[in-house]
Amino acid sequence: MTHDLKKALTGISGILVTPYDAEGEIAPGKLAPVIDRTLEAGVHIPVVNGNTGEYYALTNEEACTMVREVAGMVNGRAPLLAGVGRGIRDACAVARASADAGADALMIHQPPDPFVSPRGTVDYVRAVRDASGGLPIMLYLRNDAMGPEGIARLCEIEGVMGVKWATPHPLNLARAISAAPDHIVWVGGLAEVWAPPLYAVGARGFTSGLINVWPERSVAIHAALDAGDYAQANRLIAGMRLFEDIRAEEHNGTNVTGVKAALMAIGQDCGATRPPSAWPLTERQQAALDQFIAENRLDQLSEEPA
Repeated sequence: MTHDLKKALTGISGILVTPYDAEGEIAPGKLAPVIDRTLEAGVHIPVVNGNTGEYYALTNEEACTMVREVAGMVNGRAPLLAGVGRGIRDACAVARASADAGADALMIHQPPDPFVSPRGTVDYVRAVRDASGGLPIMLYLRNDAMGPEGIARLCEIEGVMGVKWATPHPLNLARAISAAPDHIVWVGGLAEVWAPPLYAVGARGFTSGLINVWPERSVAIHAALDAGDYAQANRLIAGMRLFEDIRAEEHNGTNVTGVKAALMAIGQDCGATRPPSAWPLTERQQAALDQFIAENRLDQLSEEPA
């Protein structure tokens, strides 16, 4: 099946969790019902080995297994975006495996090395692209300190299709959009809550961890934003904001914890998280999450009305 990748990237990039079994080993098969529900709800592009997928807690072998297994479960129903990162050799190895698995594009995590240079990052992106055989590239920026010109140089690399902007600085995003080539797709990388202000300066589409639990709400928010109905989008966001507030606690250390705890609560257990992510939620956090799930009837896997 042929997909319009550029169009899909302006939709919802659904960041899938990485399931574990009772012994803490990856258990990809547990994702099957999650993937089916997200695609049936209309999520545009599933993402494997993202931050909600605990990419940095996985070994290279586990990351390669996850992209192979998820590609099989998606089975061409939507384009698949595969995360790669860490040291250059690790990133290239996972890039090759992702291409072999049938991923449609790579999402390159911003290098976390303490000695990152803008021109060194250009070399990094080119090497990862080449290792994949030339798959399209989405840059994942969680730090915009290199400035609009440095970001523009990355966007000029052949094969770079877009940027997932994951910093809470809309004006810096506007400057980067102005400096970069026109073909770049700018995606809001801070989930639903930050989608409206990032849309306002030119982003389109957004990343989401909520899709693992409530994809119908994410799709409704996206539809409202695409229609320019910010009032409706903000109303829908207000109804799911508690979920994101829980995920943002402990310096974002409960980000994945909140998603996996919610999955357990609705009967789709994908296991715990790995340290240094927090596990489990505190009693207060869990009580708030349980109330959120009950009020929205998510334990019944009910669909969000349009």
